[in-house]
Amino acid sequence: MGKEVLVLEASADVGGVWHHNGYPGARCDVESYDYSYSFSPELEQEWRWSERYATQPEILRYIHHVVERFDLRRDIRFNTRMRSARYDEEQALWLITAEDGAQWQARYLLMCVGQLSTTKAPSFAGQEKFTGRIIHSGLWPKEPVSFAGKRVGIIGTGSSGMQMTPIIAQQAEHLTVFQRTPNYSIASANAPVSDEEDQRVKASYRARREQAWNSPSGLGFMPNKQSALQATPQEREQVYEAAWNRLGFGFALAYYDILLDQAANDTAADFIRRKIAALVKDPVVRDKLTPRGHPFGARRPSVDSGYFQAFNRANVELADVREAPIVEFTATGLRTQAKHHELDMVIFATGFDAFTGSLLKPEIVGRGGMALREKWAQGPVTQLGVAVADFPNLFIVVGPGSPSLLSNVLVSTEEQIDWLAQLLRHMDDSGALEFEATHAAERDWVAHVNQRARETLYLSTDSYYNGAEVAGKPRVFMPYSGGVRGYRRLLQNCVARGYEGFELRNQPLGTRSTP
Repeated sequence: MGKEVLVLEASADVGGVWHHNGYPGARCDVESYDYSYSFSPELEQEWRWSERYATQPEILRYIHHVVERFDLRRDIRFNTRMRSARYDEEQALWLITAEDGAQWQARYLLMCVGQLSTTKAPSFAGQEKFTGRIIHSGLWPKEPVSFAGKRVGIIGTGSSGMQMTPIIAQQAEHLTVFQRTPNYSIASANAPVSDEEDQRVKASYRARREQAWNSPSGLGFMPNKQSALQATPQEREQVYEAAWNRLGFGFALAYYDILLDQAANDTAADFIRRKIAALVKDPVVRDKLTPRGHPFGARRPSVDSGYFQAFNRANVELADVREAPIVEFTATGLRTQAKHHELDMVIFATGFDAFTGSLLKPEIVGRGGMALREKWAQGPVTQLGVAVADFPNLFIVVGPGSPSLLSNVLVSTEEQIDWLAQLLRHMDDSGALEFEATHAAERDWVAHVNQRARETLYLSTDSYYNGAEVAGKPRVFMPYSGGVRGYRRLLQNCVARGYEGFELRNQPLGTRSTP
């Protein structure tokens, strides 16, 4: 578009979560061909994925390839973390200040900070006494980490914990997994990509993209239009078995109502529990690993490669911290109410302050001195998940109120960026200097997001979808559950109606109050 662009990147290099999450077994739960950029047909044809579900190193190589191929590094300032951004109402410009004191002025400010980038770590009594090593999965060291001969503890059984467990189990002298809540997980069904499959995908890549764009999830798997309750038990078993052996995360789409109806969900959850039972030999451990009390998919399910089987190893122990909570660190390990675990290394696989954590770390101040932290004190409010009233020319990419973590985030990112580019072209053509969401549109959008969530099972349990991952965080449902296809239609309708819900101004509003 001919715009002057500067990217402020807090890290030493590109890659985001794939730069930082280098723990053993880190792998994407979206198929490689779909977890990739679609803006360049040439890029699609030249890149060769080696596995159906790519590992962290391969995804990072892909990101570096994209950066080099399109000469993007020249526009990125690394090791630069934004400390604050303040809107100048008279000039309609953002003043951005980095932690090192450097400053810039910009017409538009895009927050592309990701949803899984602000790590959260527990703080246990006596933690400072521990003489071993503590590592957070989301801030994995760049140098190799050896587990040989070590007694390792993993705290957390979300995606990170489930992915690293089977790898570390093969290397460590002893591994203890500290589990609070048993998690649903689907077999990854990973496999090498053959030359024949690569040629087949690339021959009709655009059709595959169209299918992803027109799906609810952006995964390319279209939901089975039949209800799980309409199928016979034998039919369901066949459908679930096929999904288990091939779809990975797309298992949730085996029937359209798995995430909409509790009875339908029960059929999927029961199938997964039976699969877990077949994988774990010890009946006591099997029972503790079996998820109950919340619907499948209401918390983000994991996709694993041998997680449950790892507990059949003699050197792997499960510590149920719901039954016997962690009391304290000691110099040589962790004490629960049941026993003392001797450990040389503890890994916090405890996830992130999702959706708002990274957006609220810097001080962002909009019109009339309004701080985003103040505006979102009771939870995030946006228009279409992309803009906030009182914060002109601020654009949030895959933030709260958009499909975000309920979708293939690569599809959602490109969708929003293309929409923003269209908006900026429109502003250039019309001479507009400011765009800003209206308060009324913001209220309507938050109401719509909540209404769509109430149509699902997402509200039936605690999760990072509704702020339950951080103590004291507002308990509101944050992503948009209306699907990628439905969301795109709403974006298109907004444009067709003259950017309904936004004010576009040819003169800065200045210090006057927003109508």
